[in-house]
Amino acid sequence: MISVQAEPFDVTHELALLTEGRTDIGAIVTFTGRVRDLGEKTLTAMTLEHYPGMTERQLEKIETEAQARWPLQASRIIHRYGRLEPGDDIVLVITCSAHRQAAFEAASFLMDWLKTKAPFWKVEETGVGETWVEAKAEDDAASDKWGK
Repeated sequence: MISVQAEPFDVTHELALLTEGRTDIGAIVTFTGRVRDLGEKTLTAMTLEHYPGMTERQLEKIETEAQARWPLQASRIIHRYGRLEPGDDIVLVITCSAHRQAAFEAASFLMDWLKTKAPFWKVEETGVGETWVEAKAEDDAASDKWGK
C-alpha cells in the first residue's frame, strides 16, 4: 500500500492499520526518513516535487518488486512532498513478514530503490540560496546491489 501526500504521517497509526488482527506476522521493520541539517550550509527547508500519477505508479512498481522478492505479509510506503523543515518526516517504509530476515531485506531494498527510482525532485533552501539536490553515487551503488 502506497501513499504520496503532503500531510505528516503517524507511524504508530500506520503500523496499527497494517497489522490489526494479523497473527501471521512475526517480524515488522519500520524505517522513517527525516529532513536533516548536516550543518554544511544550514538547511532551512527542503521542497520535494513530484509528477502526480507517475510517482504513484512508480512507487507501486517498487513495492510490487519487493513483494515478489520476499515473502511479505504486508508493506506500506508513505512519501511526502511539499516544503519540509529539518526534523520533519519525509518517508515511511514498513515491511511485515513471518521472519525477520525477509522484513529487514525488503525494507532495505525499498529504501535503496526509493532513493534512486522514485520520481521526486528536491530543492534545498539554505542561508546562501536554493540548490537542486543531485543524485549520489553511493545511493546508485546501494540500489545496484539489488540488480534490475
